[in-house]
Amino acid sequence: MPTLRATIIQRIMRDFKNALLLDVPIETRRQRLDAVARRGIRVPRGVSVQTVAAGPVPGEWIKPETVEPGRGILYLHGGGYVIGSPTTHRGLAGHLAIASRAKILLIDYRLAPEHPFPAALEDALAAYRFLCDQGFDPRHLVIGGDSAGGGLSLATALSLRDSGAPLPAALFLISPWTDLTFSGNSVHERAERDPLLKPYSSDWMVETYAGSYPLTHPYISPLFADLHGLPSTFIQVGSEEILFDDSARLEKKLREAGVPVEFEEWDQMWHVFHAFVPYVPEAKEAINHIGQFIEKTLGDQQTP
Repeated sequence: MPTLRATIIQRIMRDFKNALLLDVPIETRRQRLDAVARRGIRVPRGVSVQTVAAGPVPGEWIKPETVEPGRGILYLHGGGYVIGSPTTHRGLAGHLAIASRAKILLIDYRLAPEHPFPAALEDALAAYRFLCDQGFDPRHLVIGGDSAGGGLSLATALSLRDSGAPLPAALFLISPWTDLTFSGNSVHERAERDPLLKPYSSDWMVETYAGSYPLTHPYISPLFADLHGLPSTFIQVGSEEILFDDSARLEKKLREAGVPVEFEEWDQMWHVFHAFVPYVPEAKEAINHIGQFIEKTLGDQQTP
Protein backbone atom coordinates (compact mmCIF):
# COMPACT_ATOMS: atom_id res chain seq x y z
CA MET A 1 0.00 0.00 0.00
CA PRO A 2 1.47 3.40 -0.93
CA THR A 3 2.35 5.77 1.88
CA LEU A 4 0.45 9.01 2.39
CA ARG A 5 3.47 10.95 1.14
CA ALA A 6 3.65 8.88 -2.05
CA THR A 7 -0.07 9.34 -2.60
CA ILE A 8 0.21 13.11 -2.28
CA ILE A 9 3.16 13.22 -4.68
CA GLN A 10 1.30 11.12 -7.24
CA ARG A 11 -1.75 13.38 -6.93
CA ILE A 12 0.26 16.55 -7.44
CA MET A 13 1.99 15.03 -10.48
CA ARG A 14 -1.36 13.96 -11.92
CA ASP A 15 -2.83 17.41 -11.38
CA PHE A 16 0.21 19.03 -12.97
CA LYS A 17 -0.12 16.83 -16.05
CA ASN A 18 -3.80 17.75 -16.25
CA ALA A 19 -2.80 21.41 -16.27
CA LEU A 20 -0.86 20.76 -19.49
CA LEU A 21 -3.73 19.17 -21.39
CA LEU A 22 -4.26 20.84 -24.75
CA ASP A 23 -8.01 20.29 -24.94
CA VAL A 24 -8.82 23.11 -22.50
CA PRO A 25 -8.28 26.89 -22.77
CA ILE A 26 -4.95 28.27 -21.59
CA GLU A 27 -6.61 30.23 -18.79
CA THR A 28 -8.13 27.01 -17.47
CA ARG A 29 -4.72 25.38 -17.44
CA ARG A 30 -3.32 28.28 -15.44
CA GLN A 31 -6.17 28.14 -12.94
CA ARG A 32 -5.69 24.41 -12.51
CA LEU A 33 -1.99 24.83 -11.77
CA ASP A 34 -2.67 27.63 -9.28
CA ALA A 35 -5.16 25.34 -7.53
CA VAL A 36 -2.58 22.52 -7.35
CA ALA A 37 -0.13 24.86 -5.63
CA ARG A 38 -2.67 26.19 -3.16
CA ARG A 39 -3.56 22.67 -2.06
CA GLY A 40 -0.13 21.14 -1.87
CA ILE A 41 2.75 23.62 -1.55
CA ARG A 42 2.23 26.38 1.00
CA VAL A 43 4.49 29.18 2.20
CA PRO A 44 6.52 27.95 5.18
CA ARG A 45 6.15 29.49 8.61
CA GLY A 46 8.30 32.51 9.32
CA VAL A 47 8.02 33.87 5.78
CA SER A 48 6.01 36.97 4.86
CA VAL A 49 4.50 37.69 1.45
CA GLN A 50 3.84 41.23 0.24
CA THR A 51 2.64 42.37 -3.17
CA VAL A 52 4.89 44.83 -4.99
CA ALA A 53 5.03 46.73 -8.26
CA ALA A 54 8.54 46.10 -9.54
CA GLY A 55 8.46 48.96 -11.97
CA PRO A 56 5.94 47.87 -14.61
CA VAL A 57 6.01 44.24 -13.43
CA PRO A 58 3.71 42.91 -10.68
CA GLY A 59 5.29 40.63 -8.14
CA GLU A 60 5.72 39.65 -4.52
CA TRP A 61 8.35 40.14 -1.87
CA ILE A 62 9.09 36.82 -0.16
CA LYS A 63 10.88 37.62 3.08
CA PRO A 64 12.09 35.24 5.80
CA GLU A 65 12.42 36.27 9.43
CA THR A 66 16.21 36.17 9.19
CA VAL A 67 17.67 38.18 6.29
CA GLU A 68 21.25 39.07 5.55
CA PRO A 69 21.13 42.87 5.05
CA GLY A 70 21.27 43.88 1.37
CA ARG A 71 20.97 40.31 0.07
CA GLY A 72 18.40 39.87 -2.69
CA ILE A 73 17.23 37.27 -5.18
CA LEU A 74 15.26 37.77 -8.37
CA TYR A 75 13.30 34.54 -8.82
CA LEU A 76 11.80 33.62 -12.19
CA HIS A 77 9.18 30.87 -12.05
CA GLY A 78 8.84 27.96 -14.43
CA GLY A 79 5.87 26.88 -16.51
CA GLY A 80 7.09 26.73 -20.08
CA TYR A 81 6.59 30.50 -20.53
CA VAL A 82 2.82 29.93 -20.79
CA ILE A 83 1.67 28.93 -17.29
CA GLY A 84 2.92 29.50 -13.74
CA SER A 85 2.67 32.49 -11.42
CA PRO A 86 3.67 33.70 -7.97
CA THR A 87 0.79 31.57 -6.70
CA THR A 88 2.40 28.40 -8.04
CA HIS A 89 5.88 29.26 -6.78
CA ARG A 90 5.65 31.30 -3.58
CA GLY A 91 5.89 28.13 -1.47
CA LEU A 92 9.14 27.08 -3.13
CA ALA A 93 10.39 30.68 -3.01
CA GLY A 94 9.65 30.77 0.71
CA HIS A 95 11.86 27.76 1.38
CA LEU A 96 14.59 29.26 -0.80
CA ALA A 97 14.35 32.53 1.13
CA ILE A 98 14.89 30.73 4.43
CA ALA A 99 17.81 28.69 3.09
CA SER A 100 19.55 31.70 1.53
CA ARG A 101 18.62 34.30 4.19
CA ALA A 102 17.63 36.58 1.34
CA LYS A 103 14.70 38.75 0.38
CA ILE A 104 13.23 37.34 -2.83
CA LEU A 105 11.45 39.23 -5.56
CA LEU A 106 9.11 36.74 -7.25
CA ILE A 107 7.68 38.36 -10.36
CA ASP A 108 4.57 37.70 -12.41
CA TYR A 109 6.18 38.15 -15.82
CA ARG A 110 4.03 38.22 -18.95
CA LEU A 111 3.19 34.87 -20.52
CA ALA A 112 2.66 33.55 -24.03
CA PRO A 113 0.63 33.20 -26.15
CA GLU A 114 -0.73 36.62 -25.21
CA HIS A 115 2.81 37.96 -24.79
CA PRO A 116 5.43 35.97 -26.75
CA PHE A 117 9.19 36.55 -26.67
CA PRO A 118 10.73 38.93 -25.73
CA ALA A 119 8.04 40.02 -23.22
CA ALA A 120 9.17 37.70 -20.40
CA LEU A 121 12.80 38.77 -20.85
CA GLU A 122 11.84 42.45 -20.85
CA ASP A 123 9.97 41.95 -17.57
CA ALA A 124 12.88 40.11 -15.97
CA LEU A 125 15.26 42.92 -16.94
CA ALA A 126 12.83 45.54 -15.63
CA ALA A 127 12.60 43.68 -12.31
CA TYR A 128 16.39 43.50 -12.04
CA ARG A 129 16.65 47.24 -12.67
CA PHE A 130 13.98 47.75 -10.01
CA LEU A 131 16.08 45.86 -7.47
CA CYS A 132 19.11 47.98 -8.30
CA ASP A 133 17.01 51.15 -8.03
CA GLN A 134 15.85 49.97 -4.61
CA GLY A 135 19.45 50.06 -3.42
CA PHE A 136 20.48 46.44 -3.89
CA ASP A 137 24.13 46.20 -4.90
CA PRO A 138 24.48 43.80 -7.86
CA ARG A 139 27.36 42.18 -5.98
CA HIS A 140 24.78 41.05 -3.40
CA LEU A 141 22.14 39.99 -5.92
CA VAL A 142 21.39 36.56 -7.35
CA ILE A 143 19.10 35.56 -10.21
CA GLY A 144 17.55 32.11 -10.16
CA GLY A 145 14.65 30.10 -11.47
CA ASP A 146 13.31 26.70 -12.37
CA SER A 147 12.59 25.07 -15.73
CA ALA A 148 11.66 27.86 -18.18
CA GLY A 149 12.51 30.28 -15.37
CA GLY A 150 15.99 28.78 -15.26
CA GLY A 151 16.41 29.41 -18.96
CA LEU A 152 15.02 32.91 -18.51
CA SER A 153 17.48 33.55 -15.66
CA LEU A 154 20.33 32.64 -17.96
CA ALA A 155 18.91 34.77 -20.79
CA THR A 156 18.55 37.70 -18.40
CA ALA A 157 22.21 37.46 -17.39
CA LEU A 158 23.25 37.22 -21.05
CA SER A 159 21.23 40.32 -21.93
CA LEU A 160 22.73 42.23 -19.00
CA ARG A 161 26.22 41.22 -20.10
CA ASP A 162 25.58 42.15 -23.71
CA SER A 163 24.27 45.59 -22.73
CA GLY A 164 27.18 46.28 -20.40
CA ALA A 165 24.95 46.46 -17.32
CA PRO A 166 26.25 45.28 -13.92
CA LEU A 167 25.86 41.54 -13.54
CA PRO A 168 24.51 39.78 -10.46
CA ALA A 169 26.95 37.92 -8.24
CA ALA A 170 25.57 34.51 -9.17
CA LEU A 171 22.93 32.41 -10.90
CA PHE A 172 21.18 29.28 -9.69
CA LEU A 173 19.29 27.16 -12.18
CA ILE A 174 16.86 24.41 -11.17
CA SER A 175 16.20 21.90 -13.98
CA PRO A 176 16.69 24.72 -16.50
CA TRP A 177 15.04 24.56 -19.93
CA THR A 178 17.89 25.90 -22.06
CA ASP A 179 17.24 24.26 -25.45
CA LEU A 180 13.83 24.80 -27.01
CA THR A 181 14.88 22.76 -30.05
CA PHE A 182 14.88 19.58 -27.91
CA SER A 183 18.16 18.42 -29.43
CA GLY A 184 19.42 16.67 -26.29
CA ASN A 185 19.56 12.86 -26.32
CA SER A 186 17.85 12.70 -22.93
CA VAL A 187 14.60 13.94 -24.47
CA HIS A 188 14.12 10.49 -25.96
CA GLU A 189 16.44 8.30 -23.91
CA ARG A 190 14.73 9.24 -20.62
CA ALA A 191 11.18 9.64 -21.91
CA GLU A 192 10.03 6.45 -20.20
CA ARG A 193 11.84 7.34 -16.97
CA ASP A 194 10.48 10.88 -16.57
CA PRO A 195 7.36 10.73 -14.37
CA LEU A 196 6.36 14.33 -15.04
CA LEU A 197 7.25 15.54 -18.54
CA LYS A 198 6.83 14.03 -22.00
CA PRO A 199 8.46 15.42 -25.17
CA TYR A 200 5.16 16.03 -26.98
CA SER A 201 3.71 18.04 -24.09
CA SER A 202 6.03 21.01 -24.69
CA ASP A 203 5.70 21.56 -28.43
CA TRP A 204 2.87 24.06 -28.03
CA MET A 205 4.88 26.00 -25.43
CA VAL A 206 7.75 26.38 -27.88
CA GLU A 207 5.54 27.61 -30.70
CA THR A 208 3.60 30.12 -28.63
CA TYR A 209 6.66 31.54 -26.87
CA ALA A 210 9.18 31.86 -29.69
CA GLY A 211 6.73 33.27 -32.22
CA SER A 212 8.62 34.47 -35.30
CA TYR A 213 12.07 34.20 -33.68
CA PRO A 214 14.37 31.23 -34.35
CA LEU A 215 14.47 28.63 -31.58
CA THR A 216 18.27 28.93 -31.52
CA HIS A 217 18.12 32.61 -30.56
CA PRO A 218 20.54 32.91 -27.61
CA TYR A 219 17.90 34.54 -25.40
CA ILE A 220 15.35 31.82 -26.24
CA SER A 221 17.66 28.79 -26.09
CA PRO A 222 20.64 30.11 -24.12
CA LEU A 223 22.44 26.78 -24.48
CA PHE A 224 23.44 28.07 -27.93
CA ALA A 225 24.74 31.42 -26.64
CA ASP A 226 28.30 32.58 -26.12
CA LEU A 227 28.51 32.10 -22.33
CA HIS A 228 31.73 33.93 -21.54
CA GLY A 229 31.76 36.49 -18.74
CA LEU A 230 28.77 35.16 -16.82
CA PRO A 231 28.79 35.01 -13.01
CA SER A 232 29.22 31.89 -10.91
CA THR A 233 26.44 29.44 -11.73
CA PHE A 234 24.90 26.59 -9.74
CA ILE A 235 22.89 23.93 -11.61
CA GLN A 236 20.70 21.21 -10.13
CA VAL A 237 18.90 18.57 -12.18
CA GLY A 238 17.16 15.26 -11.55
CA SER A 239 18.55 12.08 -13.08
CA GLU A 240 15.15 11.09 -14.51
CA GLU A 241 14.43 14.21 -16.54
CA ILE A 242 13.94 14.36 -20.28
CA LEU A 243 15.62 17.78 -19.99
CA PHE A 244 18.71 16.35 -18.27
CA ASP A 245 20.93 17.20 -21.23
CA ASP A 246 19.78 20.83 -21.09
CA SER A 247 21.70 21.02 -17.81
CA ALA A 248 24.59 18.66 -18.55
CA ARG A 249 25.51 20.34 -21.84
CA LEU A 250 25.13 23.77 -20.25
CA GLU A 251 27.56 22.84 -17.49
CA LYS A 252 30.12 21.70 -20.08
CA LYS A 253 29.74 24.89 -22.14
CA LEU A 254 30.04 27.11 -19.07
CA ARG A 255 33.29 25.42 -18.07
CA GLU A 256 34.64 25.79 -21.60
CA ALA A 257 33.74 29.51 -21.42
CA GLY A 258 35.66 29.92 -18.18
CA VAL A 259 32.59 30.47 -16.02
CA PRO A 260 32.77 29.10 -12.45
CA VAL A 261 30.07 26.43 -12.31
CA GLU A 262 28.83 23.81 -9.86
CA PHE A 263 26.66 20.95 -11.06
CA GLU A 264 24.53 18.57 -9.03
CA GLU A 265 22.71 15.55 -10.42
CA TRP A 266 20.07 14.25 -8.00
CA ASP A 267 19.60 10.51 -8.33
CA GLN A 268 16.07 9.25 -8.98
CA MET A 269 14.65 12.78 -8.91
CA TRP A 270 12.36 14.37 -11.46
CA HIS A 271 11.85 17.80 -13.04
CA VAL A 272 11.88 20.57 -10.39
CA PHE A 273 11.50 18.08 -7.55
CA HIS A 274 12.24 21.03 -5.27
CA ALA A 275 8.59 22.04 -5.54
CA PHE A 276 7.70 18.91 -3.54
CA VAL A 277 9.68 20.15 -0.54
CA PRO A 278 6.98 19.38 2.07
CA TYR A 279 7.00 15.72 1.03
CA VAL A 280 10.44 14.88 -0.41
CA PRO A 281 13.53 15.02 1.85
CA GLU A 282 15.83 15.39 -1.17
CA ALA A 283 13.98 18.59 -2.11
CA LYS A 284 14.75 20.16 1.27
CA GLU A 285 18.38 19.07 1.01
CA ALA A 286 18.72 20.45 -2.53
CA ILE A 287 17.25 23.80 -1.48
CA ASN A 288 19.71 23.94 1.42
CA HIS A 289 22.54 23.35 -1.06
CA ILE A 290 21.34 26.38 -3.03
CA GLY A 291 21.38 28.40 0.18
CA GLN A 292 24.93 27.26 0.91
CA PHE A 293 26.04 28.21 -2.61
CA ILE A 294 24.54 31.68 -2.21
CA GLU A 295 26.08 32.09 1.24
CA LYS A 296 29.50 31.11 -0.07
CA THR A 297 29.30 33.17 -3.25
CA LEU A 298 27.93 36.36 -1.72
CA GLY A 299 30.27 36.03 1.22
CA ASP A 300 33.12 36.23 -1.27
CA GLN A 301 31.55 39.38 -2.75
CA GLN A 302 31.24 41.34 0.50
CA THR A 303 32.86 44.77 0.42
CA PRO A 304 35.32 45.72 3.18
